Amino acid sequence: MVGASVSVADMSIYTHTGGQLDRLCRAVGFDPAERRHLDLLRRLLGPAGEMSISEPPPVASNVADDTSPIEFSLAMDQRGECVVRLLGEAIGSTGPRDFLDQVAAEYGLVTDRLDAVADLFLPHEERQGPFTLWYSLIFRPGRTPRIKVYLNPQISGPAMADSLVSEGFRRLGIDRAFEAVIEHGLRRGERDNFAFFALDLDDDPLSRVKVYIAHDAAESEDVERAAELVAGTDPAVIREFLAVLGGRKGPFDGRPLVSSYSFVEGSGAKPGNYSLYLPIRSYVPDDAVARARVQAMLAQLDFDGNILDNALGAITQRPLRDGVGLLAHVSLKMGEFGSGISVYLSSEAYQVLPPRQRPILGVPS
Repeated sequence: MVGASVSVADMSIYTHTGGQLDRLCRAVGFDPAERRHLDLLRRLLGPAGEMSISEPPPVASNVADDTSPIEFSLAMDQRGECVVRLLGEAIGSTGPRDFLDQVAAEYGLVTDRLDAVADLFLPHEERQGPFTLWYSLIFRPGRTPRIKVYLNPQISGPAMADSLVSEGFRRLGIDRAFEAVIEHGLRRGERDNFAFFALDLDDDPLSRVKVYIAHDAAESEDVERAAELVAGTDPAVIREFLAVLGGRKGPFDGRPLVSSYSFVEGSGAKPGNYSLYLPIRSYVPDDAVARARVQAMLAQLDFDGNILDNALGAITQRPLRDGVGLLAHVSLKMGEFGSGISVYLSSEAYQVLPPRQRPILGVPS
């Protein structure tokens, strides 16, 4: 176990998050001798990873609420596969692609699509918005890790986001999809906005281009309408997902709901999958309530709830009632290329956010 003999106060950000990642991977069946997940994390964090978590972070990342540059997730699909993922920012790099350049050849990454849009989303001018480039590291037992990149459509300002995404689609051969995405996903003026533009970096027939849309103060029918673009989505499941996890039909006026569309080569104007992301930490008083809601949703969709509890135990030993935000988001995936649930977990490296006041008099939370 990474850092098992180091006190919490003396831990580096790498020791803290590396221990969590290693325990999380073992919880879903990784060979204890496997070390590639830790090697990639160390290289992603770079020299900044050796800084103590008792000190303020060198860069206040927007990956997580506590400014940590790392967030974990478990992706469970209806075939029974469980994938460990890590979303991270290379906070110590001099350039946003330094980490990618280090690992591209070793992990067989294909950067053609990123190269095709790099001047749009990685401009030389000073960035705008919360980030420039984030990495998703994707781990499956016994398989080579995969890497995905997240780009910022608002890197040149909110007014330019639609144009950047449209041009990105054109360069990647899915330009006919843009109007359909606008029609279904961005119908409410300034309340719907492009949030992420993501690319898989592997040579696979199902390697994806993904676009994410944030829906401020959305109702259930708003995301049901967004999902209609994708064959195989079910509005009843969406309504149930929101009711169970969010405790309401709407409006979701805390952190916004987020939709994503996935496109693969040859898909033309039609995305193959739709995902809905609920920032559950905005709609619960504490993580005990969040866990109960997620377990209810997993049971309803016939997923093994023990996986969630094992994952929570790998990340923290604190009582779940003592904070909110450990369970950060939950997503529902539907469509041609499989269905599933993903749960996103904060590292809480720098801070545990205090719980909110619980409802009183038996009013449901």
